Amino acid sequence: MEIDLKEKRAVVCGSTQGIGKASAIQLSKAGAAITLVARNEEALANVLKELDTSFGQKHEYLCADFSDLAKVRAVIGDYVEKAPKVHILVNNTGGPPAGKAIDAGSEEYQAAFTAHLLCNQFLAQSFVPLMKAEHYGRIINIISTSVKSPIPGLGVSNTIRGAVASWAKTLAGELGAYGITVNNVLPGLTKTARLFSLIKTKAAEANITEEEQTRAMVTSVPVRRLAEPEEVAAAVMFLASPLASYINGINLPVDGGRTTSL
Repeated sequence: MEIDLKEKRAVVCGSTQGIGKASAIQLSKAGAAITLVARNEEALANVLKELDTSFGQKHEYLCADFSDLAKVRAVIGDYVEKAPKVHILVNNTGGPPAGKAIDAGSEEYQAAFTAHLLCNQFLAQSFVPLMKAEHYGRIINIISTSVKSPIPGLGVSNTIRGAVASWAKTLAGELGAYGITVNNVLPGLTKTARLFSLIKTKAAEANITEEEQTRAMVTSVPVRRLAEPEEVAAAVMFLASPLASYINGINLPVDGGRTTSL
């Protein structure tokens, strides 16, 4: 069964590395035209060269830092004025710093709320009218398995990811009648810069090597390995496709069975 996204435009956030980059590449291979969004222009230009153009689609990028909501509003506002069509939005932003919830300052929660929820909300408000006009929309949020089971040591992230999950479920009920679905992908232990940073931190705290910390994490996964970013991207590509038209308002773990809740 072929996933066909030809004639579709996908806006993919956080797309210069990890899951965001893998998602952009996979969507382009299915025929979608990609608009990359991230803060590092040099990295954006490099990823642009890696996108598939076999179907004649034209790709582009937008440079915006999700820690600066005003900048995001300006960049996206200008883009929407010129963008004739947008069908797919992949919300993906780097997670907040590690640490206990009780130790986090209000500014840390505010920064995470801005980068994740407020930016997501603005992007959705900007692109939903275009999706309605096309009678086709897919909003896919890359969040975390912490929405099912909080992860120790990621207090701010657990809090904000939960808020995004509830926001998405609410939107799913509001937008479904327009042919727009809203779903969350929950990556497990995936080979990304963020995971490697967490491994380094946890290893130092436990006074063990990073290799030992990695092995400990791997043993917590039933399939006994870490995920490749491309495996998470495959779930994104499916949810973005017409094949997933009756899947709406779900949290989809891509975690090798590690999450213990249903």
